[in-house]
Amino acid sequence: MGCVHGKCCCRYPRSSDGDNREDLGRYAQVQTHILAGRSVESAQVPSHNFRLEYSVLTQRGFYPESPEKENQDSYCIRTQLQGNPNVHFFGVFDGHGQFGTECSVFVRDRLVEILSNDSTLLDDPIKAYNSAFSITNEELHDSDIDDSMSGTTAITALLVGDMLYVANVGDSRAVMAVKEGNRVVAKDLSSDQTPFRKDECERVKSCGARVLSVDQVEGLKDPDIQSWGDEETEGGDPPRLWVQNGMYPGTAFTRSVGDSTAESIGVVAVPEVTTVHLTAHHPFFVVASDGVFEFLSSQTVVDMVNRSADPRDASSAIAGESYKLWLDHENRTDDITIIIVHIKALSNLG
Repeated sequence: MGCVHGKCCCRYPRSSDGDNREDLGRYAQVQTHILAGRSVESAQVPSHNFRLEYSVLTQRGFYPESPEKENQDSYCIRTQLQGNPNVHFFGVFDGHGQFGTECSVFVRDRLVEILSNDSTLLDDPIKAYNSAFSITNEELHDSDIDDSMSGTTAITALLVGDMLYVANVGDSRAVMAVKEGNRVVAKDLSSDQTPFRKDECERVKSCGARVLSVDQVEGLKDPDIQSWGDEETEGGDPPRLWVQNGMYPGTAFTRSVGDSTAESIGVVAVPEVTTVHLTAHHPFFVVASDGVFEFLSSQTVVDMVNRSADPRDASSAIAGESYKLWLDHENRTDDITIIIVHIKALSNLG
């Protein structure tokens, strides 16, 4: 989800034009060729005698009305933070607004650098995370990038030995696969920070935000009805944040990095951090932008990864299915970025 001037507020109709699908088919063939060269990398965790095998895919969305629009997603994979072979970082940053690409790249570069230089990182990763997000947000405000109506979400995973710390700002997502008997079950490691969440909705209202869908703002629906169902059923016209006497900023998320205008109505860069003690029951985790999860559930994504031994095949299959579902509902797709991390040879029983 983006701001009202960004990629996710355009009211595209459901696709009924065969030309769009034909164009996408040609586009997908080109992308498949480009993606064929992706590699699977690995990183050791000697303190607990296991390793990570990971791959990343990032694809620009299909925008028939904006053929020059660039991919506003960015990602960061940094192994051996602070020179420590047991500390590894994975992050996906989904930019939005006119300068969304610049914002996502800025946060991608600065967040991990600040973490790397924090002497408290290993002693208190959660405190280090909160500090890094706060500093990065202030640095973005003070930079030459106009973040008044632009910014980025951030979903990041920091591995320290056999502990995984997931910090989320926005509506991208991290998902852990958990073995339960003969099943592999998806466990969300983040909760989308949108007005669909009652706690987030009340928080931004207390900061002065009006929370209304576009139809409500435009007078097509009753603005006094403060119930929007859930993201699965009402994702086409989600509740958004507006200043009291204006038609902006229209953000469909309640937390982000940047978005200085939206800060005045409660949009903050404070991460929610989830901690997981990794065991042999955790075969892999996924970190991805919301372009993946707009129409795919966390369990579907985990099932697709579980069916493929090679994370490159899994990420290509997920991207392909995501694109298909986007076009079943609209005549464009979102940018998509997926990091799949397999946890190999971890034998502790937790």
